[in-house]
Amino acid sequence: MDAESAAAIANLRLLLFDVDGVLTDGSIFVADDGREMKRFHVRDGFGIRAAMSVGIQVGVITGRSTRAVNMRMSDLGIELLLQGVKDKAIALETICQRAGIEPHEAGYLGDDLIDLPAMLRVGYPMAVADAVEEVRSVAQYTTTAPGGRGAAREAIEHVLKAQGKWADVVDRYGI
Repeated sequence: MDAESAAAIANLRLLLFDVDGVLTDGSIFVADDGREMKRFHVRDGFGIRAAMSVGIQVGVITGRSTRAVNMRMSDLGIELLLQGVKDKAIALETICQRAGIEPHEAGYLGDDLIDLPAMLRVGYPMAVADAVEEVRSVAQYTTTAPGGRGAAREAIEHVLKAQGKWADVVDRYGI
């Protein structure tokens, strides 16, 4: 890791995530009655709670708006949630204001072009392994896991290890 990345990670106080293609594999399941369902990975949820347990705020910015996302984020204790977002740069500013931080104190994990406006404004942009090339090209870190398959957990571990906080998480489990 270069000095610039290390400095950016050290300053992170907020981690932001897209949903479709990041916290899910990008599949959209629509039931006969029109309800939209999503599949989330349990390790991503664990990682999110781990980050929050060591003082990192977590937020979600997504272009779609579904009850499933509301339910999952509520279950995880995420209050910094914006759905139905068309401009993720504006959403980033809104969430940063709510969190009481500056955009350079945030990291963002994305996968597609709609994420670029936010990724280009945060201190530490990250991409999932199966992100489009344009997103991977601006990321300072790219996961080995694809979206919806533990990529968020991997990104969180990467940040917490670099900040020296991962050992605090592991210690809670007796190792």
